[in-house]
Amino acid sequence: MSQRADQYFVEFRSRYALSYGHTFLVHGRLNARGEVGQVTADQVAGLHPAGEGPQLWSVGHVLPVPAETGPSDGDLEDEYISARFRVPLNEAQYRRVAAYIRNKQKTSPTWHAVLYNCNRWVGEVATFMGLQAPNNTLLYPADYIASLRSLNRSRVTDSAFSAHRVQ
Repeated sequence: MSQRADQYFVEFRSRYALSYGHTFLVHGRLNARGEVGQVTADQVAGLHPAGEGPQLWSVGHVLPVPAETGPSDGDLEDEYISARFRVPLNEAQYRRVAAYIRNKQKTSPTWHAVLYNCNRWVGEVATFMGLQAPNNTLLYPADYIASLRSLNRSRVTDSAFSAHRVQ
């Protein structure tokens, strides 16, 4: 068994979308090969307008709208990922961060494109973990993740990062 198999992780991600994209995170335990492996819905957390379709997303550029904090369409599919980086954690660190994420999921009722968006939500998790988050939460998601990684280069391995993949 790999030494990495006893490690937990939070992986900050962005993905492509019809609009400017989406920022979210995946968390859990690495598999026996030290990889994230197949991601399940319960491992995904992020903030996005509730429901399917563009209605609340559109209104959310003007007014706060109801939000969801689990996976959104495309979060479970690797081909849509535009940037990512992984932060390894031991079990005690992971349990603390996972509890924080679950609490945020219960207490994040609204989304607003400018005031409280997916970048800000993920940045608050990063800050809780002791990382520095970019001040500008209006960056495109891939740029936000790249900036988050750059600010925290010492906590992240290069092999866990891919940015702006060419389709």
